[in-house]
Amino acid sequence: MKIKQSGAAIGLVAVGALLLSACGSDNNTGAQGTSSSMANLSVECGGKATLSAEGSSAQKNAMDIFAKDFQAKCQGQKIAYTKSGSGKGISQFTAKQIDFGGTDSPLSKEKGEVDKAAQRCEGNPAWNLPLVFGPVALAYNVPNLNNLVLNGELAAKVFSGQITKWNDPAIAAANPGASLPDKKIVVIYRSDESGTTENFQTYLKTAAPQAWTKGGGKKFTGGVGEGKESSDGVSSATKSTDGAITYVEWSFAKNAKLGIAKVDTGAGAVELTSASAAKAIDGAQVKGTGNDLVLDLNSIYGTKAAGAYPLLLATYEVVCSKGYDADTAKALKAFLTVAANASASELEAAGYVALPETFKKKLTTAVSAIA
Repeated sequence: MKIKQSGAAIGLVAVGALLLSACGSDNNTGAQGTSSSMANLSVECGGKATLSAEGSSAQKNAMDIFAKDFQAKCQGQKIAYTKSGSGKGISQFTAKQIDFGGTDSPLSKEKGEVDKAAQRCEGNPAWNLPLVFGPVALAYNVPNLNNLVLNGELAAKVFSGQITKWNDPAIAAANPGASLPDKKIVVIYRSDESGTTENFQTYLKTAAPQAWTKGGGKKFTGGVGEGKESSDGVSSATKSTDGAITYVEWSFAKNAKLGIAKVDTGAGAVELTSASAAKAIDGAQVKGTGNDLVLDLNSIYGTKAAGAYPLLLATYEVVCSKGYDADTAKALKAFLTVAANASASELEAAGYVALPETFKKKLTTAVSAIA
């Protein structure tokens, strides 16, 4: 995989087994709830007993995995993570109420978040560290339709009301031989502000700029459908509504046993899997400099690579590069190192994609530089 940052190639997402993290003391090796591979990786535990964090709900299930590993490997230490939304995560971080913030979008200079974060960090820049990657599914409920293919243009037209029937000729052309019902398409969207909505609309704008003219942001702007709050809400509504379609994190679509559309970026239909999500990250651009690892997701959403599933949500941990007290810095570095080495199989079961060794090294280099 090739991620470009100042001419250097780094990887982002991978499948396959990964090393699990561990804290380095002999007392922690083989702690209950950890694997032998985690015990073989040294992490310097210690410092603050309880870290505090808040923000993105999209990464909450991954945070639960990280918290379990951290508590098992760094005995006597834990993290308290509150899912309250990306905006709250950033505001609580800049107000110095938490140790780090979780967000679906990096700090915004235009909104003054970069300057506020630097002030919170004692005059030092804050870094955006992408730690959690989760695919977004185009999930649907159409009985006996088990192999639906959509592309960016079709998705844009469905979610803006330009296509209203499942047997529309445009959908039929992308699904030759499929039994498409003469049934109304019911769009289900997030009624609350959501990073998932923001990323989905960015995908539509990138993949089908002529078909999606509705704008973007964390509020759904398609102008059609029924709004439901939270990922649970849209997946439940889709499950109970014949003919419904939504966009939702992979884990919610799987848990609700919804149909998941394959996506054709121009090189053939691609099923959503860990491998296809990883493939979409090949060639993605990193816009940040140094240890500020801000991603250019447009280069993912617009991919034409064969076998690549382009709809991916990346969430960041916003941390101070410097400015922490020694105990907080030590504990934060231990936690983030543990999190970066989380189990690939556990993350996949929760609907996420694990970090590969190449990007993990880049991330842990940044983590090690926190002071």
